[in-house]
Amino acid sequence: MCTSFPGATAVSEVSIYDWPGADGAAGGSPHVHTASTEAYVVQQGAGRLETLDSRGFTSTPLAPGTVVWFTPGTVHRAINDSGDLKVLIVMQNAGLPENGDAVMTFPPEHLADVDAYARAAFLPSRDADGGDAAAEAAARRRRDLALEGYLALKAAVQESGVGALAEFHAAAAKLVSGRTGTWRDYLAGGAERQADLTGRQLESLESMESFYLQDARTTMGERKTRRIYGMCGRIQAWELSETVVAGT
Repeated sequence: MCTSFPGATAVSEVSIYDWPGADGAAGGSPHVHTASTEAYVVQQGAGRLETLDSRGFTSTPLAPGTVVWFTPGTVHRAINDSGDLKVLIVMQNAGLPENGDAVMTFPPEHLADVDAYARAAFLPSRDADGGDAAAEAAARRRRDLALEGYLALKAAVQESGVGALAEFHAAAAKLVSGRTGTWRDYLAGGAERQADLTGRQLESLESMESFYLQDARTTMGERKTRRIYGMCGRIQAWELSETVVAGT
C-alpha cells in the first residue's frame, strides 16, 4: 500500500481470491485490524463481506458502487461470489496496516505467541505475478488456516454471542503490543502531522492569511508493476512521487 495519500491514508486495489474454502465459499484470509479503520469501495464483481463485531455476525452484499467500512476489532472475511470481485481499499493510519496492525484468525495454538503466529503467517514470497507455485501454495495454506479459526469463531459467536470474540481480541492485542512504539512514529509523521497542519491552516484562514495556498501542487501516483499476495487477495498498490505535475 502507498503511505502518503491525502489525510495519511493508504489506498490499494485488491482482486479478492477466487480460491474455494472449506465451506465452499471463495475468498481471502479472515482477519482483524487492531488500530485502523478499513473501507471497501467495490469496483467490479459481486460478493459478500462477512463480519464479526459488536452486533454479532453480519453478511453485507458487495456489488459495484458499494461502500462499506469497519472499525478496529471487526473480524472480516471477503467472499468472491462472481469470481472477479475487485475492491478499492482505503486504510486509516497509513504505515500501521503495513507494519503488523492486522491479525489473522488462526486457531488458538497459532496465536499463543509472536513466534507461533509468525510461522503460521509466513510467506516465502509475496510476488503474485511471478508464477511461483510455492508462493501461491503458501498463501492458500495461510488462508485455509485463518479460515479454520474463523469458522470456529463464527460458530461460537452465533451460538454464544459477541462475548465469544473476547479471547481472540485479547490474543490479537498481545501479539501486536510490541509494535506500538513503531506505530507511534507513523502516527506522528502521518495522521497527527496532517491534523496539526489542517489546524494551522484554519488559524491562517481565521486571520484571512492565504500565504500557504501559494504552495499548492499536484502530485501523480504510479501503479506498481507487480501485485503481491495479501490477506484478502492479490494487491495492486500505487507509489506517489513528490514530483509536481508539469503544466501543459
